[in-house]
Amino acid sequence: MALVKSGWLWRQSSILRRWKRNWFVLYLDGSLVYYHDETQRDMDGRIHIKYSCRDVRIGRECKDVQPPEGRSRDCLLTVVLRDGSKTTLCAESEDDAVAWKMAVLEAKSTPVRLRPPKQGHHRRVPPHPGPLSLAAPGVTHVVVREDPYRVSGDQMALGLLAGAATGAALGSFMWMPCWF
Repeated sequence: MALVKSGWLWRQSSILRRWKRNWFVLYLDGSLVYYHDETQRDMDGRIHIKYSCRDVRIGRECKDVQPPEGRSRDCLLTVVLRDGSKTTLCAESEDDAVAWKMAVLEAKSTPVRLRPPKQGHHRRVPPHPGPLSLAAPGVTHVVVREDPYRVSGDQMALGLLAGAATGAALGSFMWMPCWF
């Protein structure tokens, strides 16, 4: 899936309201995934923007939120979800907060159609240009890579079935009369 935006954001925990710095990646399919660091090995969480996001607020619109120490209120970003919960973030700058809001709203409203390529019609993708290549001014690069945490429907169904079977087996095992 195409990468829309990535970068460091501060995220406020839902229970203790402490601020933690995470590496965020927003994909075009509407997945906002946050990781422990920029290696993207340990996923801390995911928000499905297309399905869950109701509104995005920035700056002074984020009422009753105190930014992390040393940060301005103008850097705040709140993603209001359909279930009534909120995810509060803080960008490095006011401009970065505006850029994240625009990217989230774009990912929320952009229709994505996932379909496999037709048989025999494979397009050759040129190799990555490397760090020393220069682009013309104003050229936007989009990095396309597979979302490693994307789960297909059949994988989800198989996982639910395995969980139900394990729960049933453990439940019957725990109620055996030999446990006296």
